[in-house]
Amino acid sequence: MGFISEFKEFAMKGNLVDMAIAFVMGGAFGKVVTAFVEKMFAPIVGIIMGGIDLNDQKIVIKDGVAEIKDAAGTVITPAVAEVAIQWGAFITALIDFIIVAFVMFLIIKAINHMKKPAPAPAPTGPTQEELLGEIRDLLKK
Repeated sequence: MGFISEFKEFAMKGNLVDMAIAFVMGGAFGKVVTAFVEKMFAPIVGIIMGGIDLNDQKIVIKDGVAEIKDAAGTVITPAVAEVAIQWGAFITALIDFIIVAFVMFLIIKAINHMKKPAPAPAPTGPTQEELLGEIRDLLKK
């Protein structure tokens, strides 16, 4: 079996194709959840919190410094970026994660419910003939 045919057989196995489809679907679902949280959920939270954007909330640890140039355009003081804890972006990402995890839980629960084997039929009792035979044998004693 040649290298190409082995690769083709490997690539076409059901599990690999299923995993690739799941990966693409998961990426698309993640985008939908992110759009929901950022474009629908966060504005509502912002209105409740007094009109602020949740994603922009932060705690500034050290203020940034703007670049200073002289008249000739030479940089005298280079710019220093602000140091901040972006807690709003973290909360948004956490909400994304919780929604995705909950939906995955529901999907796995539904799949497991579908995979659950049907309950075994209850054991049947003795037939009428067997019961009558036992009664006859007991009466003979």
